[in-house]
Amino acid sequence: MKATLILSGGADSSTLGYWLKNEGYTELICITYNYGQKQIIEIESAKKIAKNLNATHHIIDVTFMKQFLKGSGLTDDSVIIPHGSYTKENMSITVVPNRNTMLLSIAWSIACVEKSDVLAYGAQCGDHYLYPDTRPDYFNAMNLALRLGTEDCRSDNLELIAPFLRKSKEEVIDIGTKLNVPFVDTYSCYEGKPLHCGQCGACQSRKQGFLSSNIIDPTRYAI
Repeated sequence: MKATLILSGGADSSTLGYWLKNEGYTELICITYNYGQKQIIEIESAKKIAKNLNATHHIIDVTFMKQFLKGSGLTDDSVIIPHGSYTKENMSITVVPNRNTMLLSIAWSIACVEKSDVLAYGAQCGDHYLYPDTRPDYFNAMNLALRLGTEDCRSDNLELIAPFLRKSKEEVIDIGTKLNVPFVDTYSCYEGKPLHCGQCGACQSRKQGFLSSNIIDPTRYAI
């Protein structure tokens, strides 16, 4: 079986890559995007994970979109990344409008032409209340829209999947540990510095995930 995967280089999408391999998807196509995000260093992590998975890896440059994505802490250099745990009040500034729709649409076209069985992305339930494009309602609607938009394409059996949609960060890390995911090679920090800052919402979520799983966190944090 063949799977196309959106691979950011973070813990969730990296674990998903290993999960797909374990589920029998022997041929993987990994899609990584450069959309002008501050955490551009995550692309290097994606390269390592894709290589470990022996996957075909495409890095797609959509940086032209950065000029239109003003106001988000992930893409706007004038916006400071907030510190602290995920809350709607302090993390809403990190929302990139319609990001997953943009990325999934491109990846779906590739998956269709490549005759993949599935297109997978690593949405998990810890993000639901903050990021609308990680919620079940969005997933169901997007799956339908993508299929309706390509009914004459070679995608009769292609479907969008998000196996971790109802799993927490703790559960994802537990799955990844059992699958021997090299978490040390993954990257989550929103600030995009060589060391994880340890203070942004993504770092706090990562820390708590390992702590709640009672698994040693291999990540090097500045704080």
